[in-house]
Amino acid sequence: MQTQHATPAAHATAAAGLASLEASDALLAPSSSPRYCPTGLLAGFALLMAGHGRCVNTDMMLGDREYAMWQLACARAMDDDELSQVATRLFSYFDDARQPSLPVMGTA
Repeated sequence: MQTQHATPAAHATAAAGLASLEASDALLAPSSSPRYCPTGLLAGFALLMAGHGRCVNTDMMLGDREYAMWQLACARAMDDDELSQVATRLFSYFDDARQPSLPVMGTA
């Protein structure tokens, strides 16, 4: 049984039909791009909230803007300066009500 391998020219021809690999071509329009939330900051927020007896689901924070805003509001209402500062920093990642359908993604 003989196997056939594509020639480099065949690969180039096939690749020509694909989208460009230029980094600038992969950008999404600003209105449709996801927002990225630093997961370290989010994890710190969850730990600070746990210190006050509140369990925060960080996955829900990233996937449900309303849940995230509620948790941030609860944090701001507590008498904890550090928690308030972290909540204020996180607020900017969840604040855009114009785009409630866009995911907020975590970054390492």
